[in-house]
Amino acid sequence: MSAPFSSLADFAACLRLLPGPDPDAIAAARARDAVLTKPPGALGRLEEVAAWYCGWRGDPRARVTRPQVAVFAGNHGVVARGVSAFPPEVTAQMVANFAAGGAAVNQLAGVLGARLDVHPLALERPTGDITEGPAMTEAACVAALGAGWAAVDPEADLFVAGEMGIGNTTPAAAIAHALCGGEAADWVGRGTGLDDAALARKAEIVAQAVAANPVRGGLEVLCALGGRELAAMAGAIARARSLRIPVLLDGFICTAAAACLEAARSGALDHALAGHVGAEPGHARLLAWLNKAPLLSLGLRLGEGSGAVLAMGVVQAALACHSGMATFAEAGVSGG
Repeated sequence: MSAPFSSLADFAACLRLLPGPDPDAIAAARARDAVLTKPPGALGRLEEVAAWYCGWRGDPRARVTRPQVAVFAGNHGVVARGVSAFPPEVTAQMVANFAAGGAAVNQLAGVLGARLDVHPLALERPTGDITEGPAMTEAACVAALGAGWAAVDPEADLFVAGEMGIGNTTPAAAIAHALCGGEAADWVGRGTGLDDAALARKAEIVAQAVAANPVRGGLEVLCALGGRELAAMAGAIARARSLRIPVLLDGFICTAAAACLEAARSGALDHALAGHVGAEPGHARLLAWLNKAPLLSLGLRLGEGSGAVLAMGVVQAALACHSGMATFAEAGVSGG
């Protein structure tokens, strides 16, 4: 489907029209949970995950059967400032690796039975150097939002947006700094393996970027400080909401992109759970700002959607228990 927007104002209007969950499905799911063959609350957070999922799917006995992962790739002009231990050519090389099935996320998606699609976004044209001005024009940002919007399979029933882009923890940190405040150093991490001197330089670059782009508003921050793959993730997450497809957020970069939606419209991420909290130090802070508790904490810092894909297993398990367990009456067990 082509995107129903041609400007950031149009996209903001789409956000205002996003649907909510089905309250009747949530109530029915909770009523079912109350009579399953287990003590009340015995499955802990899995019970809330199941009710959340059933509400968005409008089915009190839902299951996950068609999970989708979309990996978006982009290059960044700020890489010329030395913010990454790897050159930008690696982005295209990793896109080829995804296409060949050789990356970590390919293996994880295979284990979870998820469809995986890869979307390179104008890799030959890096975004602008954010220390000197905006990363993207409005038209470029809208095009990337549209690419993400179009990438979501309407038949999917659980969605993860992943990313690949050398240096993209720097735009993510700049977005978090612009949206959440604090010091630039609060939001930067070692990314692909920076030493102490490079880490300090990265914090300076993030501060310079925010100073060079004194914009307000989530979509404006995304355009000025993000990148094509971040904008595409935001577009995909919004499209999933329009289709009532639940979303699992991946690491720091994905969460920064998603935070721009929440800043643009409060509640825009109600259909999304945090799949995990990664090792990048700004990730936990950003999840706290969004009031999202992660499902997993495994010290991951790979990106690609990897942590959120792992969390798909938690959601699948929650729904398998919720929808597949017998009730006390069905099992002939006393106590229901």
